[in-house]
Amino acid sequence: MTHFTLSSTSAGHGVTLYTLRNAHDMRVVISNRGATLISWWAPDRYGREADILLGYPDQQDYLANTPYFGGVIGRWGNRIAAGHFSLDGVDYQVDRNEGGNHLHGGAGGFHLLPWQVQADPEGLRLTLASPHGAAGFPGNVLASVLYRLDDEGRLSIDYTATSDAPTPLNLTSHGYFNLNGGAADIGDHILSIDADRYLQVDRALIPNKAADVAGSAFDFRQPAPIGARLAWPDDQLAIAGGFDHCYCLRPGDPATASRSRNAQALRDVATVYDPGSGRELTVATTENGLQFYSGNFLEGIAGRGAQVYAAHDGFCLEAQAYPDQVNGPDREDVILRPGQVYRQTTSYRLSVRA
Repeated sequence: MTHFTLSSTSAGHGVTLYTLRNAHDMRVVISNRGATLISWWAPDRYGREADILLGYPDQQDYLANTPYFGGVIGRWGNRIAAGHFSLDGVDYQVDRNEGGNHLHGGAGGFHLLPWQVQADPEGLRLTLASPHGAAGFPGNVLASVLYRLDDEGRLSIDYTATSDAPTPLNLTSHGYFNLNGGAADIGDHILSIDADRYLQVDRALIPNKAADVAGSAFDFRQPAPIGARLAWPDDQLAIAGGFDHCYCLRPGDPATASRSRNAQALRDVATVYDPGSGRELTVATTENGLQFYSGNFLEGIAGRGAQVYAAHDGFCLEAQAYPDQVNGPDREDVILRPGQVYRQTTSYRLSVRA
């Protein structure tokens, strides 16, 4: 069951906040700017409520949103090397907004744009029309996101999109979580990821090879505390200032997989448990990749409640295609062509251990 209520903010700038509420009074607040996850209010093991998402104290701060707090990322989540790719014999140069690389949709990414709200009996549906040439990408793209919150504490995000010309597309959600509600950093959070390999990166954070996780700081096949792993001596951690790497997820059951863009079955791929609060987050997705980001560049950002964030005050688990895949051997898997429908589902289920 999903309960949908509407509320508005006094911050102006065309922003409206929408609240999804389940039967247990768990609440997820979403903005029409960027289809952004603003807050997720949930109890701990003692029934004490807290917001498990990081964000800004004022809606006006989301006009820039350089950390990408909670936004839907597009057209391309993660990085494209040199902001360049070739498609059907044509070279394209897209925004280079992180050094020489493209990151998270460029200067006018989906997370900054006003989305249109459409009535939907299942939850909150938002749509965005991205014109041909936006950030340098070809094709007019119509994207839609449906947020659903059920009584088991599962927030599902269903993405769909179409295009009138071939174009790369890789959408994701950039929510920053802290399961203790901001009482401490994420060092005590215990993480597991169902992946045997991850993508190592160069100094520009572009993947250069896949590596086995075995014996490395990146092995979360068995649950391990994030803070302890951050302290491991590892060249990859030093390059990124922590974790900012994509995991190659194990495939799901091919019999139930989506036929769109070589997507996998919806399956559980990661869990995060906070021993202090008892909250546990389970991530499921149809995607092949999961970017684990340990909030390496949060230092000095003004957050809610007069809090100034520090590095590792939050984490992201972003389900997506592989970074720079548009320049790799599997590039066709991330090309949306006319007549096709991009489909992706990712869910975050919040529960409490006694």
